[in-house]
Amino acid sequence: MSIYEMMVELIDLRSFSNLWYWIALAVVWSSASHWIMGIPYDLVLRARRQNPQSYSDLMDLVRINTNRIYTIVDMAGLWLLGFATFALSSLAVLAFLFWVEFAQAVFLIAFPISFVALLTLHTAEIIRRDHPEGEALFSLLARHRFFVQLIGVVALFVTAMFGMYQNLSIGPFG
Repeated sequence: MSIYEMMVELIDLRSFSNLWYWIALAVVWSSASHWIMGIPYDLVLRARRQNPQSYSDLMDLVRINTNRIYTIVDMAGLWLLGFATFALSSLAVLAFLFWVEFAQAVFLIAFPISFVALLTLHTAEIIRRDHPEGEALFSLLARHRFFVQLIGVVALFVTAMFGMYQNLSIGPFG
């Protein structure tokens, strides 16, 4: 076996047949649904159970992360939007015009995550505008998590269907 063959076997760019891709996809979506606006959701649940220290920690993290999000948006928001749009457009062209499987795999992770980023920005705007506390804040974060999970379920379903299509149409030896 030559060094080239060994490297190709080690770094398999046929993403949809690679176990590591599916593990990474699961980690991305489980992390996205656990870390709501950078706040671990178990902290929200503990604060909701009337734990004063957890509630204080939650309020601090909400304030810190909302300010952090808006500092990033104020300083580099347009640049980030332009870069993200360029990157997603480039991935889409490579994925579905030139039919590059690695670009398809990355696009099927990055595109839905961009909706999560927009949802996070929207939730941060609501928190910045309304300053919810107590049950209103818990409800807002729970609703945010629900929509992140909904986006994740749809993304996982589409990715699984597309991945199965790719694996069945290409065959086992590509």
